[in-house]
Amino acid sequence: MASDAPSVRCEVAAALGEPGIDLVEVHTGHDVVRSVKEHAPELVVVDMQMGNMGAVAVCMELRLEASYGNLPEVPVLILVDRRADVFLARRAGAEGWLVKPLDPLRLRKAATVVKEGGTYHDGTFQPASTPLPCPSPGASDTAGAAPARGVVPASEETHAFPGGD
Repeated sequence: MASDAPSVRCEVAAALGEPGIDLVEVHTGHDVVRSVKEHAPELVVVDMQMGNMGAVAVCMELRLEASYGNLPEVPVLILVDRRADVFLARRAGAEGWLVKPLDPLRLRKAATVVKEGGTYHDGTFQPASTPLPCPSPGASDTAGAAPARGVVPASEETHAFPGGD
């Protein structure tokens, strides 16, 4: 677990710590690569906002080092703060992200899914889908009006294909 905020490290340790699980805490992004080399963890949890090297840079560094054969492939779960962070986590190649404030149950679920080879994408910042009202036939304000110039009514719609067929 990497975070420069003691409160975040405590929350993650409380949610993921249990007998038989070794949690390694580091305070800077630069320490993550060294820690992965030393401990070969099943999962890396990284706080998005860290002073010297944030989660995106950490994730990209881990991917780069693994591609060189210097590190084992390790899944990354990023703890994000804002909507823009979701885009960045996705671009960095993280297997999962979770929106803060942390909920211990969601954190445990995300960690389990990512450790088992899956992906966990917290939907908190997903755009909400809003159904658009669909007017019933004949309920238009322009009922009976002539169609606008250049507009072909749906009943007379035509398709032009190259070659004239």
